[in-house]
Amino acid sequence: MSNTRPLSRNRTCLLSLIGLVSLLVIAVIVIPSLITSKAEQRFGTASPQLSFKQRLYLSSLILLQSKELTEPMNPAGSEVNLTIEPGESVPAITGKLWEEGLIPNPGVFRSYLQFTGQDTSLKAGDYKLSSNMSPIEIAKAIQSSMSADVTLTILPGWRTEEIANALPTSGFNITAEEFFSAVHTHLDGYSFSSCTADGSLEGYLFPGSYTLPRDSTINDLLPQILMNFETQVNPELRSGFATHGLDLCQAVILASIVQREAMVEDEMPMIASVFYNRINSGAILASDPTVQYALGYNQSQDTWWTNPLSLQDLKVDSPYNTYLYSGLPPGPISNPSLAALKAIAFPAETPYYYFRAACDGSGRHLFSETFEEHLTNECP
Repeated sequence: MSNTRPLSRNRTCLLSLIGLVSLLVIAVIVIPSLITSKAEQRFGTASPQLSFKQRLYLSSLILLQSKELTEPMNPAGSEVNLTIEPGESVPAITGKLWEEGLIPNPGVFRSYLQFTGQDTSLKAGDYKLSSNMSPIEIAKAIQSSMSADVTLTILPGWRTEEIANALPTSGFNITAEEFFSAVHTHLDGYSFSSCTADGSLEGYLFPGSYTLPRDSTINDLLPQILMNFETQVNPELRSGFATHGLDLCQAVILASIVQREAMVEDEMPMIASVFYNRINSGAILASDPTVQYALGYNQSQDTWWTNPLSLQDLKVDSPYNTYLYSGLPPGPISNPSLAALKAIAFPAETPYYYFRAACDGSGRHLFSETFEEHLTNECP
């Protein structure tokens, strides 16, 4: 009987120790796992870049302050335009969001971004956000490069098809087919409307960058482009065209040819003078770009501007072929820049009738008065 009590006491101590160890296991392993699991259920998978200690710490923070991530600042909502600059830090971005009244707690918002790994993938851009969005929705919005405004850039000398082909990568929800259809519809109300009686706006799609909301339609975009032409082609330019005997339609046609001929902008007035000299003497324009325009898309070269042209190409029967038909072609062959239009309004005064590309790869031209001199300028 004397040994029974100590054995019972030892068993009780052992059970207590096992219980204590179990509680420690629960405290050290099970509870933290439950916390991180709960955070992932509510806020998404944790970043694999986090250590367990970091994941536990951030999980605890965002669970304790979950309302400040899941509820909007203002259910009634007000739209805010926000710009995130390239390279802008996460604290700076969250500070902007807080100042604009879009998030209630910059600290917990940063913790959420860190927990999910979104702090490394914020995108620069212009965004339209609203205070009726929850901070989590805002975080998702600024993960996307789909900024609120997008830009279409029209390069000088592009033809209509090239502009249409640039639309799918511009960010606008406008198809190439929609654009192409719109620019082949006659529009009244513009100073150049009489020039587009054939239903094509080729030549009047003014080069430049056009930034509009992503959801803009062709009816939003096209007037911006056309009004830019109206603004840029001012009365001084129009007077310059008239001085040289050209109306607006003719001036744009000639400018579109100069645009495609010139590789260097400061040569445009010289090239314009050559064409004026040819027109005034009754000679044909004999411009390669007009033939390129007539030929259209070259499948093998994957370009709208076949180069080089063969002798057979120069014989293509088209009113745009200025080797076969005298005078100006029936319409513009590209969309000329302001510099090309200025060259037509204010050309250089030269005795030249010919020009050809220099042989040094500079993109410049050699000009000559006679055909014989022109031949001597041919590259060896």
